[in-house]
Amino acid sequence: MKKYNFNAGPSVLPNETVKNTIQAIENFAGTGLGLMEVSHRSKEFQAVVDEAVVLFKELLNIPEGYSVLFLGGGASLQFCMIPYNLLEKKAAYLNTGTWANKALKEAGLFGEAVEVASSKEANYSYIPKKYTVPADADYFHITTNNTIFGTEIHTDIDSPVPLVADMSSDIFSRPVDVSKYGVIYGGAQKNLAPAGVTFVIVKDELLGKVNRPIPTMLDYRTHIKDGSMFNTPPVVPVYAALQTLKWLKALGGVKEMYKRNKEKADLLYAEIDRNKLFKGTAAVEDRSLMNICFVMNDEYKGLEDDFYKLATAKGMVGIKGHRSVGGFRASTYNALPKEAVEALVACMQAFESQHK
Repeated sequence: MKKYNFNAGPSVLPNETVKNTIQAIENFAGTGLGLMEVSHRSKEFQAVVDEAVVLFKELLNIPEGYSVLFLGGGASLQFCMIPYNLLEKKAAYLNTGTWANKALKEAGLFGEAVEVASSKEANYSYIPKKYTVPADADYFHITTNNTIFGTEIHTDIDSPVPLVADMSSDIFSRPVDVSKYGVIYGGAQKNLAPAGVTFVIVKDELLGKVNRPIPTMLDYRTHIKDGSMFNTPPVVPVYAALQTLKWLKALGGVKEMYKRNKEKADLLYAEIDRNKLFKGTAAVEDRSLMNICFVMNDEYKGLEDDFYKLATAKGMVGIKGHRSVGGFRASTYNALPKEAVEALVACMQAFESQHK
């Protein structure tokens, strides 16, 4: 039976990424050695990192004056690296979900961390709109896509202070004006690579302005100076990321990917809104293109387990919603084919026909 991977992360990857990485694990760049065995300082692997940086800059149209890094520790380590490197007195945070809240708490260890707005009172079902970013903040932090609650910031915010964004789950899914951001970071295991590598895009001029001493490994300047090679990088995920970047470029880049993502999301949201059994959980204007959350309508709540069993029997994997929301979540990342969404929609329609 064909499987459709709707997992929220680690999640679906392009077939080319998987196949090429498997081949490299067996024999990397004709060296006769597997990718997991070669030196990260070999000329062959250095070429991988160099090309990945070039493609990052090309696909996102990153201006001069920014560095692209491949680090370990996941986005969660960035929750402390950001304030370690940037927070001198005060930072501002938009609290739109679990990960945004965790980032806010970490920042509080380094200085004043101000919550400018939150949607917690509504179980993070919307993105706050009316708030003021303190002009004296060292930076303003946002989480652009909220995997658990299915909300997304769809435009690039105009911020009076350097804008920092966790884009773990929507990087490369839509065009982004990088010049509006001071830092963009994220774990790769949603839209880029297997778990293990974290990308960071940082504006160089923001660094070196805090008075505190920064541990060597947590200082962005360390990794910029050594081209992400200060210590051994996560070799296999970096290689896989390069394969995904090549795949993305071959398809037509970020604009084409956004078109495809919009088509998939529109298809599934239309069915959620049409089908009498289901309803969405996120505010319509803030619905995520990457993580589509829905539950049973109140009068059909008792059918959740039955639908889950039917969907599983038809090859749907990873559609159970996070415990914070319940119901179902279809993660429609870049590599998920439209065919998978069509199969889920057909499953929803079949279930509806069983309960007329």
